[in-house]
Amino acid sequence: MARGDSLIAAVRTPQPLMELGIPAQNFDALTPSPLELPPVIGGLVYFPGSITLKPFHRLSADDFLNDYRINCLGAAAAIQSALPSLKAAESASIVLFSTVAVAQGLPFHASIAAAKGAVEGLAIALAAELAPKIRVNTIAPSLTETPLAGSLLNSDAKKEASAKRHPLQQVGDPEDVAKLVAFLLSPESKFMTGQVLRPDGGLSSVRMF
Repeated sequence: MARGDSLIAAVRTPQPLMELGIPAQNFDALTPSPLELPPVIGGLVYFPGSITLKPFHRLSADDFLNDYRINCLGAAAAIQSALPSLKAAESASIVLFSTVAVAQGLPFHASIAAAKGAVEGLAIALAAELAPKIRVNTIAPSLTETPLAGSLLNSDAKKEASAKRHPLQQVGDPEDVAKLVAFLLSPESKFMTGQVLRPDGGLSSVRMF
């Protein structure tokens, strides 16, 4: 919005955003409805997520299906709904969200890693299918200080323990991720598609001895 872009939000609770002057409409990733969009849009960001952390033997089929529906099927539905408006633009960008747990095996992450792995597969397939007019990239962060991760970071001790798991000794800052989203939506990333960007504090690629 700092560049003069217009923003339309699709969320479960539109009212708080509407009170801030942001146009918003209802959208539930588990029961996605068609989006109400202008004839032309330049970008789509899909960021509903879930954190289902359980030992593998305690995960039910419903756990796996719920994560898959929120993260992959919801993304597919949103993209299909927005596709005519995206295709009408001279160029457009789609940004999806994965997790560090796809590239870096983490205990208790089987369900969410499986669902986000599907998101990465969807993104790279669409990057090929929708080129050259529509770019599709994925952001795969590590633990980031958002409401979704609140139960994992709701004390100084938990924050410190989580930070120490990362080579950069910190947890993710949502403002940094937002800047990365803005970059992927902007013309500055016009030569990037089919990529997975990893703001994960080095967790997926760096080992400290």
